[in-house]
Amino acid sequence: MAFIDWVLHPTELWAAFWFFMRHAPPDEKTVKLQVSGDMKRCYDFLEMTSRSFAAVIQELNPKLRDGICLFYLVLRGLDTIEDDMTIPGARKRHLLETFHETIYQKGWTFEESGPDEKDALLLVEFDVVINEFLRLPKEFQDVIADITRRMGAGMAKYTRARVESLDDYNEYCHYAAGLVGHGLSRLFAVSGLEAKSVGEELELANSMGLFLQKTNITRDINEDVLDGRCFWPKAVWSKYADSEEHLIDRENRDKGMEALNEMCTNVLQHIPDVLEYLSQIKEPSVFRFCAIPQVMAIATIVLCYDNSRVLDGNVKIRKGEALKLISQATTLDSVKRTFYGYVEQLERKNHPDNPMHGQVAKIIDRTKKDIASTLKGGAPVDFTKEYLVLALFFVTVTAFFYTYLTEKSSL
Repeated sequence: MAFIDWVLHPTELWAAFWFFMRHAPPDEKTVKLQVSGDMKRCYDFLEMTSRSFAAVIQELNPKLRDGICLFYLVLRGLDTIEDDMTIPGARKRHLLETFHETIYQKGWTFEESGPDEKDALLLVEFDVVINEFLRLPKEFQDVIADITRRMGAGMAKYTRARVESLDDYNEYCHYAAGLVGHGLSRLFAVSGLEAKSVGEELELANSMGLFLQKTNITRDINEDVLDGRCFWPKAVWSKYADSEEHLIDRENRDKGMEALNEMCTNVLQHIPDVLEYLSQIKEPSVFRFCAIPQVMAIATIVLCYDNSRVLDGNVKIRKGEALKLISQATTLDSVKRTFYGYVEQLERKNHPDNPMHGQVAKIIDRTKKDIASTLKGGAPVDFTKEYLVLALFFVTVTAFFYTYLTEKSSL
């Protein structure tokens, strides 16, 4: 199947070729070998807990790299506690609510994680994260501690509360991801790499986080329900099913699909804010850091829209598609073209008999008009030329190897 995917999507093969050429195996110049001691171990943990995110962080400007690595690890530690269903409720709430103080306690570690907690080792050796956190400039520490405090309080609240209304849903996603957007924006600003306004006007940063979090929640419905939890707001799913389990029941598939499409539509409303936020980011490595997750999200939510496979299991974009998206997330113009392309895919999937058709059509029309009016160099890219170039490339490579093998066989 993977081979067929490459054949059917040759532009992705081209993107993969250049990605692996650019990201060759690490040598003595890599970030991990420029650091030593506890910070090197922190980058090890970054690789263990999020390989894809680790690569993006390691390409950041040195003014931000270590700070954002540690910000990620602190929040990963907090999230590991929140996800662990073996920790008693009262104990968990205390840990979450005081974690912003814990990160100042040298030598603190945690060995109470359940046996199935995949990131438990991070907490077992969390003292190395604390050591490096305490070496950061105070303005970095202040941002990380403040976001940790607010996120921990939100997580503690939702160990007891349920996501009932759309307001609850937005609040939960704010705690889970919107605050990450706040923290990153503030770090960008205090580093001096971005304007102060990026760290002060945070509504767009919140939308960036919500776009990612809601995409994941929408996609992961089957896995979450089977794990005995559901982050879809009851205000949505209760219109289509008697219970969360009924939502993914094949016998209720038509209604389940209507619920899925309503959830996707809720995600899509954040597109204008995402593009507006990215237009404010000027430093190239920061832009890529912000843009890559967003292009992944638009590809994922368009894949999920009106796709019954979401209710049966986890769906993911192709690896080649992901590599292509990474290669395209370099400039605002390129990102806008990427969004435009996926919105066109969405338009083809948005059938008139879909109850969400009208709302989605409005989002599509607005997005296409906004992007087309600001694109440099005219209309979005015509992928026909790209395929012609790739066809020429493959013909050339094939001819080379044919000539080589022919000459070799004649010797």
